[in-house]
Amino acid sequence: MDLLTGEELPCTSPEEQGIPASAVLDFVTAVDERIDAVHAFVLVRHGHVVAQGGWAPHDVHTPRMLFSLSKSFTSSAVGLAVDEGLLSVDDLVLPFFASQAPDVVSDNLARLRVEHLLTMTAGHASESLAHVERGSENDWVRSVLAQPVEYEPGTRFVYNSGASYLLSAIVQRVTGLTLLDYLRPRLLSPLGITDATWQTCPRGINTGGWGLTLRTTEIARFGQLYLQGGRWRGKQVLPRSWVAAATARQVSNDPEAELDWRQGYGYQFWRCQHDAYRGDGAFGQFCVVMPEQDAVLAVVSGVSNMQSVLDLAWEHLLPAMGPAPLPAMGPAPLPADPAGRDRLDERLAGLTLSMPAGRASSPTAARVSGRTYRVLASPSVAGDGSGTPAADSGRKVEKLRLDVSPDDCRLTVQDSEGVHEVSAGTGEWRSGSATLEGEDRPVAARATWTDDDTCVLRVCAVGTPFVRTITLVFDGGQVTMTSSDNVAFEPLVESTVIGQLD
Repeated sequence: MDLLTGEELPCTSPEEQGIPASAVLDFVTAVDERIDAVHAFVLVRHGHVVAQGGWAPHDVHTPRMLFSLSKSFTSSAVGLAVDEGLLSVDDLVLPFFASQAPDVVSDNLARLRVEHLLTMTAGHASESLAHVERGSENDWVRSVLAQPVEYEPGTRFVYNSGASYLLSAIVQRVTGLTLLDYLRPRLLSPLGITDATWQTCPRGINTGGWGLTLRTTEIARFGQLYLQGGRWRGKQVLPRSWVAAATARQVSNDPEAELDWRQGYGYQFWRCQHDAYRGDGAFGQFCVVMPEQDAVLAVVSGVSNMQSVLDLAWEHLLPAMGPAPLPAMGPAPLPADPAGRDRLDERLAGLTLSMPAGRASSPTAARVSGRTYRVLASPSVAGDGSGTPAADSGRKVEKLRLDVSPDDCRLTVQDSEGVHEVSAGTGEWRSGSATLEGEDRPVAARATWTDDDTCVLRVCAVGTPFVRTITLVFDGGQVTMTSSDNVAFEPLVESTVIGQLD
């Protein structure tokens, strides 16, 4: 049933679409109490946005790194190319890359088909991009094809972004366009998505398995497109048959550990409990489609336990919706609840990432403000005394300074690569930019004094799941600075440096 007449999703109260506002409020409350790392969400039912919000400094309108949620868009491009007769899921992979094949082609590699890439059953024992050199001249296609194919394709599920990258390369080979340029007029523009970006490999091929940036509202529209069987504004944007195949259980992935990661896998989509399906990306970037409830949940997060986000959706949102009415019957609204809606709206308007309990200033602030501390040692980093925080990618911290004003704490760090500053608001999140990660990027930061001698700054990298917590403890003429990140692809390591007044 095609419910939409334009690119934007219309907004209504939850009750108009058969959901109590109290259930959405319970979901938001549970997120705050049990996860504290969801950054934004959009909930859609019957084609209408019934609730959305962002935990400041995040919001639903800022472009966001999708990580592996990008794979579901790669699948969509393949489906469009199949519909245009440019390729088939039964096509062998090697003929697309005859000049980049290894000198010796194994039987398993020779049997590799497009469908095996789509279903993550390419036959590799592990991630095929793990050993790819990513320098300016590297040929990723050649590198992936050179990896051993230990298993017969189609017989073993192994999550593998190299397979998604090859799909992107195939689309570019048969269309003459990058994945992003191919999708723009066919899928993105119809959905009103005009400024998406996608990372490329050194040879200009979109990475396919990651690297796409979209707004949370745009993720929701993508999910609604799939929920409607590929239709948008009365037009069949994606082939209905592809939507059905891509989101069906094509292969089993039972050995996966967490419940929603062992429901099966389609064409770059995961199956979920409750007959739902999703695209997802690292640290909790989700596009969850619930056909039985005629609903979509788009979520962006910064979590290490992705299952926890889905668990709260199943616990609070799913039961409140129940099964969708038959299309001929239309939505089944609930009685209006103005008081409940007001409580929900007030909560959504005030969402913010938590800070440690504290206050805006401290008696210590005046004593330490503007004074420079020379770093002496880094006792928590393998005991080497190098002053190299792990969170700063090997850069040696040399000097520290904190400048304090009534509404601002400005941290200055001098390291082996230069001088870096971040300005944190003491009563609200302060937007700006910083080079703490080596490159200038947008950040939002906030500071609080948790006791007389301890100042804590939280620095959010805008458009990403990453949040760094920096704690400064002043003791006489010394300061101890500890840095830690909320999530990372490598094991998380807390780093510490100690500085002495110059």
